[in-house]
Amino acid sequence: MNSEFRMIDNLRQAFATMSMEFGPKLLVAIVLLIAGRFVGKWISEIAGRSVRRFHLEPPVHQLFVRGVNITVFGLFAIMALQNLGVQLLPLIAGLGVAGAGVALAMQGVLSNLAAGFMIIFTKPFRVGDYISVAGEEGQVAAIDLSNTILSHRDLSRVVIPNRKIAGEILHNYGRIRQLDITLEVAPNTELDVALTTMSEVLRDNPRCLKEPAPPIAVTGFEKGVIALSAKPWVDLADYPAVAGEVRKAMVTALRARGIVAPAPIQAQIMEAKSPR
Repeated sequence: MNSEFRMIDNLRQAFATMSMEFGPKLLVAIVLLIAGRFVGKWISEIAGRSVRRFHLEPPVHQLFVRGVNITVFGLFAIMALQNLGVQLLPLIAGLGVAGAGVALAMQGVLSNLAAGFMIIFTKPFRVGDYISVAGEEGQVAAIDLSNTILSHRDLSRVVIPNRKIAGEILHNYGRIRQLDITLEVAPNTELDVALTTMSEVLRDNPRCLKEPAPPIAVTGFEKGVIALSAKPWVDLADYPAVAGEVRKAMVTALRARGIVAPAPIQAQIMEAKSPR
């Protein structure tokens, strides 16, 4: 029993000695970490406001703010470790070895990040542009460091890893798209009248852009059919609806001026409507 009491007394004395020796250092280290948390947040907010005039992309701005916060907190953490007497060189060497292993295990993630930085800084497209890349197309909804999100007209979204975009052939339509409207008329049609009518329809439609001017021309003549084409530009938001709207208006306007579809097509329509 005496030996057990002696052991407990020794442990108590050792704990008291360690508390007297390391307690203040531990308390200072905790205070430094807490201060680093608040100071890092404060400085990162100031840095974020100061770089807004450079109009950085949202992911770059967010990364910069987080980098400043982590850097400031890291400096306070180093001071806390030094206050505790921790040797930093072996710790840094160990972190380097661990970092190399993590890098090998996360090659795909790191390649996405590298491609994300290249996309953000080279700016081949921006949020809101309509692009076609890697077999997919859609309006750019978001650009992150690891992936790019495209939105479709059916309200679905496609997430493309940035490494699939970097180095690929990319078609950027920008913020507008061009419609391709083709109508067929009879061979005896007054072409000047028909082309003028199509031009008036585009001019009167408020959703068809006046600049750039839409090309309107005769694009084909085959088997007794003349093809007339109009290619107006519209905003991305109007693209799904304007095509049908313009076709209907053009057909109505042409009919009002006596310009109708070729006879073979009319015959097919009548045959389809006749009772069996």
